[in-house]
This record gives sequence, C-alpha cells and structure tokens, in this order.
Amino acid sequence: MLLLTGATGAVGSQLLPLLLESGQPVRCLVREPRRLGDRRVSVQITLGDLAELSDPYLLRQALRGVDTVIHLAATIRDQPPRRIEELNGLATVRLLRAAESFGVERFVFFSALNASTTQRTRFFRAKALAEQAVASSPLDSIVFSPSIVYDHSYPWITLLRRFSFLPVMPVSGSGQARYQPIWAHDVARCVVGALRQDAGSRYELAGPETLSYDEISDLVSRASGRPRPLLHIPLPLVRWGLIALRKAFGEAVFATWEEAELMEVPMTTPRGDVDARRLGVEPRRMEEVLSS
Repeated sequence: MLLLTGATGAVGSQLLPLLLESGQPVRCLVREPRRLGDRRVSVQITLGDLAELSDPYLLRQALRGVDTVIHLAATIRDQPPRRIEELNGLATVRLLRAAESFGVERFVFFSALNASTTQRTRFFRAKALAEQAVASSPLDSIVFSPSIVYDHSYPWITLLRRFSFLPVMPVSGSGQARYQPIWAHDVARCVVGALRQDAGSRYELAGPETLSYDEISDLVSRASGRPRPLLHIPLPLVRWGLIALRKAFGEAVFATWEEAELMEVPMTTPRGDVDARRLGVEPRRMEEVLSS
C-alpha cells in the first residue's frame, strides 16, 4: 500500500493515474474526496490535511499497512491559525516520525530547488528544515527538489492569464529571477521512474530551458492570445498592497505577499534537466505545453 498526500494538487493529480495504471494500491490523504473525481472509487481514502497531522488517530488510519509514503502536500500561504512553518515543516516531521513507528519502508518527499535555512522566504526555509529531517531519518528516502512546477490549471498560471486581460501585464519586483520550469506531468513521470530505482536518492528536477519571471509572464500572455507589455510594480508597493488586501478580504485574496515574494527567489540548477532524463523523462518546453 502506498500513501499519497497532495493527490489533488498539480503533481498529485498527474501522479495518481500513473500509479493506478501500474496496479499500485493507493491510499490518499485528502480533505475533499470529491476533488479526486472518478478516481475516488479506485483508491482508499483517509480524510485529513496538513493541519491535522498531529492527530494520532488520523496517522494510524493513514499509515496502516503502508510501505511507501509520497508526501506532496504543501502550501505557499498561511492557513490561519496554522502558519507555513507548521504546515510545510512540522507537519512533514510528524508524518515522517509516524511513518518510522508504523514500519513504513520508504519516504518520498518534495522539497524545492535551492531551499535553504537562510533563504529570504518562509516557504523555502520550512522546506529546507523538512528536507533535513527526511535526510536524517532511518527510512529509505527519495527527495525531489523541483524548480517551479506548472500546469495549465496551476493557480499562478491562471493568475497570469487573468492579468493578460489588462492593458498591461503587471509583474511584481524586477522580474529578473530565473527558473527552469518543469511541467507537472513530467514531474509525475519522474516520480514513477524513481520508484523503480533504489531509494536514498536526491533529484533536482528542472525543465529544458531557463526563463526569467519576465519571460514566463510574456510567454503566458502570448500563449493566451493576449500579448501585453510588462509593467513592473516595486516590491514595497506590492507588499503593502497585498497585506492590505488580505486584511480586507481574508483568505479569499487572489495572492499574498508570501506568494509574490517567491517570484524573487531564483530556482535553477547547473544540472539542468539531467536528473529528469536519468529517470527516463525528456521534459517539454513551457511554450510547447501551454500552447497545446
């Protein structure tokens, strides 16, 4: 039995059908089973989310009979009263320690490319601490550190598409942070490839090209059929505006300062797409994916 968290996310929604096609029995830890669509009848379900991983009963339900955990679930914003540090860092440690005590053999964890404890953003610092815990665990582990992951329906792609309806395309900050974007389906295929190999590995997942935030914004607007000139918004103004909007609209706000700040952090590796190719995946270019 394999436990999958984040099954309804960008990568999880692509990975789940691949696991089921291989005949792998899967249990999903999900908050809303309906978001699994028709596949909810093909998996076992444990109701819960990152905020509830301190519940021993939930952990017993989730991990009973499991030999492999694939932990995809994460958040890039606070979910009051829970903070990013608890949801991405502490929740991972809780799941990891429970997996150790329940006899799980292998733990697969999704970190982030260039995550470190000294990064400017709370998301990357929490991911780095969680990755350290996984690396120090006696369980066999596989760690994936992807660059920015995208899909047609991914929230930040959707947001950029909406921005393209404006006369100009707003870009927070300098727009010069660089990424090696990788398609969620290619990431899912990398996971399947890694599961066939020995554990104890770390993979940096990147696409075949390096693009700045400016170039990604321009690419999305062109792929949407609405090319727009870019307008850079100074970071102090972005920060003030998004904090004010969140106070006014709460969690319904279209973006938070924590999310906007992520687009100032480069996510590149000198290895490029070597690790993805090692796993039998030839990543597609972002323009090719979004134009199809």
